Amino acid sequence: MIRLSSKGSFSNTDKFLQRLKSRSYFNQVSKYGAAGIAALQKATPVESGQTANSWYYQITDRPGYFAVHWFNSHSEEPGTIPIAAIIQYGHGTKNGGYIQGRDYINPAMRPIFDQMLDAMWKEVTK
Repeated sequence: MIRLSSKGSFSNTDKFLQRLKSRSYFNQVSKYGAAGIAALQKATPVESGQTANSWYYQITDRPGYFAVHWFNSHSEEPGTIPIAAIIQYGHGTKNGGYIQGRDYINPAMRPIFDQMLDAMWKEVTK
Protein backbone atom coordinates (compact mmCIF):
# COMPACT_ATOMS: atom_id res chain seq x y z
CA MET A 1 0.00 0.00 0.00
CA ILE A 2 1.23 3.48 -0.83
CA ARG A 3 0.25 6.35 1.36
CA LEU A 4 0.73 9.95 0.35
CA SER A 5 0.32 12.97 2.53
CA SER A 6 1.17 16.58 2.03
CA LYS A 7 1.10 19.80 3.98
CA GLY A 8 0.85 23.24 2.55
CA SER A 9 -0.72 24.64 -0.54
CA PHE A 10 -0.73 23.74 -4.19
CA SER A 11 -1.39 27.36 -5.18
CA ASN A 12 1.92 27.72 -7.05
CA THR A 13 1.22 24.55 -8.99
CA ASP A 14 -2.32 25.72 -9.72
CA LYS A 15 -1.05 29.10 -10.97
CA PHE A 16 1.52 27.41 -13.19
CA LEU A 17 -1.06 25.07 -14.69
CA GLN A 18 -3.48 27.96 -15.28
CA ARG A 19 -0.73 29.89 -17.14
CA LEU A 20 -0.09 26.82 -19.29
CA LYS A 21 -3.78 26.48 -19.98
CA SER A 22 -4.11 30.15 -20.96
CA ARG A 23 -1.03 29.81 -23.21
CA SER A 24 0.30 33.18 -22.06
CA TYR A 25 3.82 32.07 -23.03
CA PHE A 26 2.68 32.06 -26.65
CA ASN A 27 3.01 35.86 -26.85
CA GLN A 28 6.72 35.57 -26.12
CA VAL A 29 7.21 33.03 -28.87
CA SER A 30 6.03 35.40 -31.60
CA LYS A 31 8.24 38.15 -30.20
CA TYR A 32 11.28 35.92 -30.61
CA GLY A 33 10.15 34.88 -34.07
CA ALA A 34 10.36 38.50 -35.17
CA ALA A 35 13.69 38.99 -33.37
CA GLY A 36 15.07 35.96 -35.21
CA ILE A 37 14.03 37.44 -38.55
CA ALA A 38 15.84 40.69 -37.72
CA ALA A 39 18.99 38.81 -36.67
CA LEU A 40 18.96 36.64 -39.79
CA GLN A 41 18.41 39.61 -42.11
CA LYS A 42 21.31 41.45 -40.52
CA ALA A 43 23.64 38.43 -40.68
CA THR A 44 22.82 37.23 -44.20
CA PRO A 45 25.60 38.10 -46.67
CA VAL A 46 24.26 40.67 -49.10
CA GLU A 47 24.81 40.60 -52.83
CA SER A 48 21.38 41.55 -54.11
CA GLY A 49 19.60 41.61 -50.74
CA GLN A 50 16.98 39.15 -51.95
CA THR A 51 18.05 36.32 -49.63
CA ALA A 52 18.26 38.64 -46.62
CA ASN A 53 14.76 39.95 -47.32
CA SER A 54 13.24 36.48 -47.82
CA TRP A 55 13.31 35.31 -44.19
CA TYR A 56 10.02 34.51 -42.45
CA TYR A 57 8.88 32.46 -39.50
CA GLN A 58 5.99 30.18 -38.63
CA ILE A 59 4.72 29.10 -35.26
CA THR A 60 3.49 25.54 -34.84
CA ASP A 61 0.98 25.24 -32.03
CA ARG A 62 -0.52 21.84 -31.26
CA PRO A 63 -1.75 20.36 -28.00
CA GLY A 64 1.33 19.68 -25.91
CA TYR A 65 3.73 21.17 -28.46
CA PHE A 66 4.75 24.50 -29.87
CA ALA A 67 7.70 25.57 -31.96
CA VAL A 68 9.08 28.46 -33.96
CA HIS A 69 10.52 27.68 -37.39
CA TRP A 70 12.48 30.13 -39.51
CA PHE A 71 12.48 29.77 -43.29
CA ASN A 72 13.93 31.50 -46.30
CA SER A 73 11.89 31.59 -49.50
CA HIS A 74 14.66 32.68 -51.88
CA SER A 75 15.57 29.86 -54.25
CA GLU A 76 17.08 29.55 -57.71
CA GLU A 77 16.21 27.50 -60.76
CA PRO A 78 14.69 24.98 -60.91
CA GLY A 79 13.10 26.39 -57.77
CA THR A 80 14.37 23.79 -55.34
CA ILE A 81 17.80 25.19 -54.49
CA PRO A 82 17.53 27.26 -51.29
CA ILE A 83 20.09 30.07 -51.50
CA ALA A 84 20.29 30.51 -47.71
CA ALA A 85 21.37 26.87 -47.37
CA ILE A 86 23.93 27.22 -50.16
CA ILE A 87 25.47 30.21 -48.41
CA GLN A 88 25.45 28.35 -45.06
CA TYR A 89 26.77 24.96 -46.21
CA GLY A 90 28.59 25.66 -49.47
CA HIS A 91 28.05 24.13 -52.89
CA GLY A 92 29.68 22.61 -55.92
CA THR A 93 30.17 24.58 -59.11
CA LYS A 94 29.51 23.63 -62.74
CA ASN A 95 33.26 23.30 -63.33
CA GLY A 96 33.74 20.75 -60.56
CA GLY A 97 34.94 23.25 -57.95
CA TYR A 98 33.55 23.87 -54.52
CA ILE A 99 32.59 27.09 -52.78
CA GLN A 100 33.03 26.85 -49.02
CA GLY A 101 29.98 27.65 -46.90
CA ARG A 102 29.84 30.48 -44.41
CA ASP A 103 28.27 29.79 -41.02
CA TYR A 104 26.13 32.89 -40.57
CA ILE A 105 22.86 31.40 -39.29
CA ASN A 106 24.08 29.76 -36.07
CA PRO A 107 25.98 32.80 -34.72
CA ALA A 108 23.04 35.07 -35.57
CA MET A 109 20.48 32.84 -33.87
CA ARG A 110 22.46 31.84 -30.76
CA PRO A 111 21.57 35.04 -28.81
CA ILE A 112 17.91 34.66 -29.79
CA PHE A 113 17.86 31.04 -28.59
CA ASP A 114 19.53 32.06 -25.32
CA GLN A 115 16.98 34.84 -24.76
CA MET A 116 14.12 32.44 -25.52
CA LEU A 117 15.51 29.89 -23.10
CA ASP A 118 15.83 32.46 -20.32
CA ALA A 119 12.33 33.83 -20.92
CA MET A 120 10.73 30.39 -21.04
CA TRP A 121 12.57 29.28 -17.91
CA LYS A 122 11.35 32.39 -16.06
CA GLU A 123 7.82 31.65 -17.26
CA VAL A 124 8.01 28.08 -15.97
CA THR A 125 9.51 29.05 -12.60
CA LYS A 126 7.18 32.00 -11.83
